[in-house]
Amino acid sequence: MVVKRIAAGADHAGVRLKDELVNHLRAGGHEVIDCGTHGPDRVDYPDYGEAVARKVAAGEVEMGLCVCGTGIGIAMAANKVPGVRAATVHDVTSARLTRAHNDANVICLGERLIGPELAREALETFLDTAFEEGRHAPRVAKINALLPGPKGTPESEGEG
Repeated sequence: MVVKRIAAGADHAGVRLKDELVNHLRAGGHEVIDCGTHGPDRVDYPDYGEAVARKVAAGEVEMGLCVCGTGIGIAMAANKVPGVRAATVHDVTSARLTRAHNDANVICLGERLIGPELAREALETFLDTAFEEGRHAPRVAKINALLPGPKGTPESEGEG
């Protein structure tokens, strides 16, 4: 496994799994920036998805790790940041394919849906899998080119 810089973040529903995965990553020699949260008090997942995504988009880290109860909401938040391709992953196969085919740069996990051992395996697979490029590159380019608003709205046309 190649050593990477990784940003990690979670809400209260994912903090235990995030902490376990951060410790696992650090034990494996990775440099981890822990964006929080750091306890069980209720917080809002968009804040942590955004914090991780901004570090990825700015190039401060190579990859991101987000955890909430399902991995879905935090992925939605992270994907609002241009340059981020966050994917909710439930197993090793989805972790491998989202890197190989979609060049995802943020893995999102649901603490309520995936156990710690499987989460570790999925995370390791995500980090170890390279983007295949080839036929997938034009599709990822289309994802990257999508504009923030619905097609044909002033927001998407750069007006307003």
